[in-house]
Amino acid sequence: GLVLGIYSSEKEGGAAQFTSAGDAFDRLVSGKLRELLSLSGPPLKKGKTRVFHGLHQDFPSVIVVGLGKKNAGVNDQENWNEGKENIRAAVAVGCRQIQDLEMPCVEVDPCGDAQAAAEGAVLGLHEYNELKQKKKPGVTPQLHGSAESEAWQKGVVYAEGQNLARYLMEAPANYITPSKFAEYMEQKLKSFSNVKVHIRPESWIATQQMGAFLSVAKGSAEPPIFLEIHYLGGANTNDSPLVFVGKGVTFDSGGISLKPSSGMDAMRADMGGAATICSAIVTAAALNLPLNIIGLAPLCENMPSGKANKPGDVVRAKNGKTIQVDNTDAEGRLLLADALCYAHNFNARAIVNAATLTGAMDVALGSAATGVFTNSSWLWNHLYEASILTGDRVWRMPLFEHYTKQVTDCPLADLSNIGKYSRAGGACTAAAFLKEFVTASHWAHLDIAGVMSNKDEVPYLRKGMAGRPTRTLVEFAARLSQDSHN
Repeated sequence: GLVLGIYSSEKEGGAAQFTSAGDAFDRLVSGKLRELLSLSGPPLKKGKTRVFHGLHQDFPSVIVVGLGKKNAGVNDQENWNEGKENIRAAVAVGCRQIQDLEMPCVEVDPCGDAQAAAEGAVLGLHEYNELKQKKKPGVTPQLHGSAESEAWQKGVVYAEGQNLARYLMEAPANYITPSKFAEYMEQKLKSFSNVKVHIRPESWIATQQMGAFLSVAKGSAEPPIFLEIHYLGGANTNDSPLVFVGKGVTFDSGGISLKPSSGMDAMRADMGGAATICSAIVTAAALNLPLNIIGLAPLCENMPSGKANKPGDVVRAKNGKTIQVDNTDAEGRLLLADALCYAHNFNARAIVNAATLTGAMDVALGSAATGVFTNSSWLWNHLYEASILTGDRVWRMPLFEHYTKQVTDCPLADLSNIGKYSRAGGACTAAAFLKEFVTASHWAHLDIAGVMSNKDEVPYLRKGMAGRPTRTLVEFAARLSQDSHN
């Protein structure tokens, strides 16, 4: 099959305009495509398609997709590059139609931005069907023509990175346990000579005095793992690294503060932070980005057993601070507290953590953007600019002292793991809690709870776990590596 793009006409009732690949194909079939298109109904709207069969022997089916306005660029209201988003969405729709027609291969018009087109194709076709006997037929997307093959390949790598995170998040929790997660990442990274993977066992975690992390892990029969990945892509292996930290709760029942059973199955994706940061490192290695990155993922389950944390228990974090565990379902911040303390060992250029941390984040922003809490405007600007390009948006949230007071005013310990006005500003009090474990001047906390899954909001992702914002993390790392070059 072949997917070709077409732009909306600039003025009402005017003729629609093909991309250069569309024009070339139309000439190849002596103008038949244009003719059929005008006979087949009103002009194609953005994201809509028309299918034509038998136009050319090489392409039994040709799908024309609407790309919207030709010169759509950065939309300041939407905080993204609309042209790129239009291409991703249109190509995804076209490729899925080729899949429905059961064709094994699709050639894709680069539509003026081959990277965006590749992302749309590879993200749009992805589906988790590992455990089904009846699978949809596989489709291999390829670039139509050869003009932009480098940009296309880059788009494929970006999209495969996000798909890796989607795969890990979607897989059932009995398939992706802490140890299986770590082994899977080790497999993924073993072909890169400049990557070292350390799978740290419970005994190592104990010697590191990560009491907060261990207090969560002890409720489950699955042993915890602290996964540490070193990607040494920088010109000098001693250059200060970018440190990524990801929450890796491979299943979150809520512990003794048990979650309601409805929708609890989705908590297999509570390791979305670990999945996105590890996938971003796999992508950085595949792109051979010239910087050093360290990935840290505390991995465990949060289960209600006779050994689990009880509400009111006090635990001690790696930096010596005591924490009153008033709600055992606010466990992600306990893992991250210790991992953030450990992240300070590496003289980092920046520490960025990602976590499906709070339902409050979903209430605040829904699935429109990842909430970012940061003490560094430099770091914020890099993340924000990266997200405009990827279309996987970020939005800055407050780290006011106002919220810190709500976690430090605690009867039994230095900190409580929930704010004292429990419903108010839950995402902000969680961020304020994490800030108590950070001394680095460039730190950002990404709360990805709202973007964890996709119903139909992102048109180029199917329903299911979203793997967001992996591409934004990769683009951010790429910008940082250019920065160090300049």
